[in-house]
Amino acid sequence: MGIDKTKATDAFAEEKKSETLADENTFIPEEPKYSLDDIILTESVKAQILDVATYAENSYRVFELWGFKNTHKYSKRIGINLYGAPGTGKTMAAHAIAKNLGRKILIVNYADIESKFVGETPKNIRKAFEVAQKTNSILFFDEADAILSKRVTNMTQAVDVSVNQTRSVMLMLMNEFQDFIIFATNFIENFDPAFMRRISVHVKFELPDEDCRRKLWQMYIPKELPNNIDIDEIAKKYSGLSGSDIANAMLNSAFKAARLKLDLLDKKIVFESVENILESKKANAG
Repeated sequence: MGIDKTKATDAFAEEKKSETLADENTFIPEEPKYSLDDIILTESVKAQILDVATYAENSYRVFELWGFKNTHKYSKRIGINLYGAPGTGKTMAAHAIAKNLGRKILIVNYADIESKFVGETPKNIRKAFEVAQKTNSILFFDEADAILSKRVTNMTQAVDVSVNQTRSVMLMLMNEFQDFIIFATNFIENFDPAFMRRISVHVKFELPDEDCRRKLWQMYIPKELPNNIDIDEIAKKYSGLSGSDIANAMLNSAFKAARLKLDLLDKKIVFESVENILESKKANAG
């Protein structure tokens, strides 16, 4: 039985068209979802974020009036690395920085650029930089350790060569890109030293202290919710919680209260939810 060459050609053309459309739609800038007022951070972390967020408005003073254009000719590129425990507000902070600068944010996850075809991943990285430059967007690499990790020194497989090629392309693009790049990671220890040297600012996000936990509980307890939660008590009682942990605890507790047909969310249900979260984190940490 022969092959219909016309149908085969049309099918191939459709496949290539789909690949092109997918490529174009992989990197789409978006409006930032959060502002600096939306995130609760310790004073030291917030001060560092403000330093970064006000970079644009202070750029003229620093580079032109104070002469740094002569001593730091290639430093208008600024790389910011937000690192620390999961759920501490790193992604929200990236959005807030972009919003403060009045620009869209282009979010790049490793899954967006990783390809099973050797040589395709570097091409996708280039595409992300090109789109950011063309659209004047803030480039944000989430879970950046996946792409900024240490290069392979003892290469034994083709995939090792591909990994090193990807890292080399990323280094070159970072050197050439004269604009903001924001990275976020839970595993800064995995970063290659070459990338560390090219990132201007590293901001460590820590788990909230008691004051921050109090503000977070206030944020995530809706005003309409009937409850007997003592915010001072719960903020003091449970440490080791991230902002996302507190948000999840409240939502989980509300659904349990609804299932039990309760008219009021009792704090004991919230305590139970928090303790479950802390227990799972302890197990995960080994």
